[in-house]
Amino acid sequence: MEIVVNISDMKVTNRARDVLVTHALGSCLGLAAYDPVAGVAGLIHCLLPLSRDGKVPAKNPFMYVNTGIPQMIRTMYGRGATRENLVLKAAGCGRMMHISNQFDTGASNIAALKKLLQVNEMRLSAEDVGGTIPRTMRLFADTGRIVISSCGRSWEL
Repeated sequence: MEIVVNISDMKVTNRARDVLVTHALGSCLGLAAYDPVAGVAGLIHCLLPLSRDGKVPAKNPFMYVNTGIPQMIRTMYGRGATRENLVLKAAGCGRMMHISNQFDTGASNIAALKKLLQVNEMRLSAEDVGGTIPRTMRLFADTGRIVISSCGRSWEL
């Protein structure tokens, strides 16, 4: 069953038949996490890099890289995933409309992710970030396979 992860949203599943999908990854960050031993998959679609002062916003922590990703990982731990088994893959973080200034949200999103991972001694196993194309990201919960699609093409990550 395909489960849509909207903008500023997160979903976690341990049902092998599920496919988590997020659309319209432009400057937004899509992060897929998968634990092959526990069979737990998670996908988040973050709009912005940092919430103010790193505090979790009351309304929606998933809007931000620095608050949403830790919450997704904790949710996955609650379903049996372990840090040692997590496979992390990122997509998006593009430069939409060729914007190149201090408000380059895509570059800020990937920088926030990499800082968060470094502080927590974690790393990406794959990424498809940057550029100027919007992306759709699918995470297959049975295998952890990631398929990216854009402009009529699809490829595995």
